[in-house]
Amino acid sequence: MITSSGPPAPERTPASSPSYAHLAASAAARARLHELVPGGAHTYARGDDQYPEAMAPVLVRGNGCRVQDVDGHEYIEYGMGLRSVTLGHGYRPVVEAVSAAIADGVNFSRPTELELLAAEDFLSLVPGADMVKFAKNGSDVTTAAVRLARAATGRTTVAVCDQPFFSTDDWFIGTTAMNGGIPDTGDVVRFEYGDLEALAVLLAGHEVACVIMEAATALAEPAPGYLEGVRALCDRHGALLIFDEIITGFRWAAGGAQAVYGVTPDLSCWGKAMGNGFPISALAGKREFMELGGLRTERARVFLLSTTHGAESAGLAAFRAVVRAYATTDPIGRMEHAGRRLADAVNAVAAEAGIAGHLQVAGRPSCLIFRTNDASGQPAQEFRTLFMQEMLERGVLGQSFVTSAAHTDADIDQTAAACRAAAVIYRRALDQGGVDGLLRGRPTAPAIRRFAAPRRIGQAAE
Repeated sequence: MITSSGPPAPERTPASSPSYAHLAASAAARARLHELVPGGAHTYARGDDQYPEAMAPVLVRGNGCRVQDVDGHEYIEYGMGLRSVTLGHGYRPVVEAVSAAIADGVNFSRPTELELLAAEDFLSLVPGADMVKFAKNGSDVTTAAVRLARAATGRTTVAVCDQPFFSTDDWFIGTTAMNGGIPDTGDVVRFEYGDLEALAVLLAGHEVACVIMEAATALAEPAPGYLEGVRALCDRHGALLIFDEIITGFRWAAGGAQAVYGVTPDLSCWGKAMGNGFPISALAGKREFMELGGLRTERARVFLLSTTHGAESAGLAAFRAVVRAYATTDPIGRMEHAGRRLADAVNAVAAEAGIAGHLQVAGRPSCLIFRTNDASGQPAQEFRTLFMQEMLERGVLGQSFVTSAAHTDADIDQTAAACRAAAVIYRRALDQGGVDGLLRGRPTAPAIRRFAAPRRIGQAAE
């Protein structure tokens, strides 16, 4: 059964059917969602296919790092709104700031003082940027950055780092397996993170408008001199450098990866944690480029960003409250403390169970992932799903171990206890050569894939 406190649930014999009475309300809600919403969720990363079959809870509320589902079960949550929540769910100063702001109106026909104050706050955190424009999601601002770079340089080719995701728009999604309905995107070229020589060859062989990349990821820290080298190559070849700070902003530092590594891009894109879950994003950059979308340029103007809800008061008030929290508390320090403690505990559990080469926690302490390898040491969806299944049974929800400032030592201890019990089942699967009889239902599948199979709804579990 699912527990929310106390010792881990005892070892159990898994049922043969992916049907759980204790998740009946979630099952009904999931079925109805699939009738009304394509994929059953508004974000592919939140889809049922990303969780053990018939075990994905439908949530109703959250507080701190804990969430509750429609069946009344409580979970410790990791991932925290796809990394968008760093201060915790329902963080009172943010909620109170938003409540006060929206009481005076949400959307107007002219700019508000709040827009000015939020812009000042943002630019005080990102000293390499001269101007900022707010929007609602990361795809808005990465696409605007690419459009601006193409206009500024007169070129069309975009060099995209081989990192997982940059935008829902055609220029990026057209390069993935889910490219249905998208025309040819031959003006996008790829480069490998960390390989400066390969990027130099690419830039020498193409007229590139911009290089877009995350300066770092959970598992990839830049080698000394790498980002400086990328900056120099862009300058040499006349390409703009764009940093995607959607994840790194407010998780690596309030000023993003550029503040940590000391390399200033021409443009940068922000979102996720800057609103602690409220919808807000930002495009920031050097004045000479940003002004192309304004009224003080003699050049042909760029339709940069123009959205009805880009500067509504709730998102901006949330952002300003987040800025205050980062100035007066230490959320990054607390996230990193929780992450280090969790990584040490889970890796110790894996070592005790004799599966350290198969179950591992790795990454930046504030942005951890778990590796789930099969008996041969290769990443395996079925073992990932088995681990998530066992953690869900014991009150831990997450596709990663991304922490927030709300994760306490007690939460980490409870998670480690759940991992200790899950490791027993994981070891059993390794010993028997697979997950048969242990995994209920089908394994998870990559979120971005061409066909709904192997997790097509209506397809019987094999």
